[in-house]
Amino acid sequence: MKKLLLASAVSALAAGGAFADEVKIGVLLGFTGPLESITPHMADGAELAIREISESGLFLGGTTVAPVRADSGCIDSALATASAERLINSDGIIGIMGADCSGVTRAVLENVAMSNGVPMVSPSATSPGFTDFDSGGIFYRTAPSDARQGEVLAGIVLERGFDTVAVTHTNNDYGAGLANAFAENYTAMGGTITITVPHEEARGDYSSEVGSLASAGGDALVVLGYVDGGGSMIRTAYELGAFEQFFMPDGMYGDELLATVGEALEGTVGTLPSATGDAAENWARVGEASGINWTSSFVSESYDAAALLLLAAQAGGEATPAAIAANLMNVANAPGEQIHAGDLARGLEILANGGEIDYVGATNVELIGYGEAAGTYREYIVEDGAYVTVTFH
Repeated sequence: MKKLLLASAVSALAAGGAFADEVKIGVLLGFTGPLESITPHMADGAELAIREISESGLFLGGTTVAPVRADSGCIDSALATASAERLINSDGIIGIMGADCSGVTRAVLENVAMSNGVPMVSPSATSPGFTDFDSGGIFYRTAPSDARQGEVLAGIVLERGFDTVAVTHTNNDYGAGLANAFAENYTAMGGTITITVPHEEARGDYSSEVGSLASAGGDALVVLGYVDGGGSMIRTAYELGAFEQFFMPDGMYGDELLATVGEALEGTVGTLPSATGDAAENWARVGEASGINWTSSFVSESYDAAALLLLAAQAGGEATPAAIAANLMNVANAPGEQIHAGDLARGLEILANGGEIDYVGATNVELIGYGEAAGTYREYIVEDGAYVTVTFH
């Protein structure tokens, strides 16, 4: 993909000079809320890239980098906004790795990041609403849009012979956007949705929602949510005998789901953004040596998001938000030498010498526009209490 140049001007913050002794990157994720079981692994992925770059000694003349964690709550816009303000105004970060859930990401972007000119790279905000949103060139994501996931999941459901389903989705931007994308594609392909029921996260009892879903009928239940709430929905539906077959998206994937839902999850089929080829092989090598849970949801996307922020600063020659925003698209796409996970020091060296890189990273990164990324999805099935890869789409 031919490099794109930033057309809009982005104001720089005073925080972080051209060659400060240390700069800070915000890691804004849902350490509380419905993704709290997988969030620590995502943070570990981002901090793995930050540490790799900092310890190389090649970032902006030996400048070191420190991550600063902050809580988005996943679905708590007020908390996420306050956390972002603290990161910018108190901690002096030069970029935000995050946020995670789509609703809070939009809130932070509109209420804090855009007005301060601070770039954000989200590893997991997949709402289709970001595709056409004009952020002034400061918002990016390393996971593909749910417009694509909805299409892939709809095809999988029909290919497995389920042409009538009930749907429940978490009641926020992520759930609604994915539900709309799934419904549009599923019905266009010939499927029938008996009912669509939104659900709130962190409720102890989902029997009312399951009752409505069961009354409407359907050969399977499509649960579009997060690990905690969505998992409880599946367990309740199974225990009440309402449904036996379930389908789920990326927000539901996690080892914790296997432990909490148990036998109810057996045979469940889902989708998850996943790389193939050299990128996947390199990430497996780096991940296995890292000591972190590198196979968990959005860990590889978090590694890439953090790496992109810092490689863009290196390309711009200074640790400022403006330098990052102006160079993110350039370092992420061709032309240039391909840089994989674990190869960040070489990328820094090439950029320091005036060369160009094409960051492939852990997920085959390709930014196809401000706020949009290309990507492939892994289809998996739960068998004998484990996630088993079926194929890639």
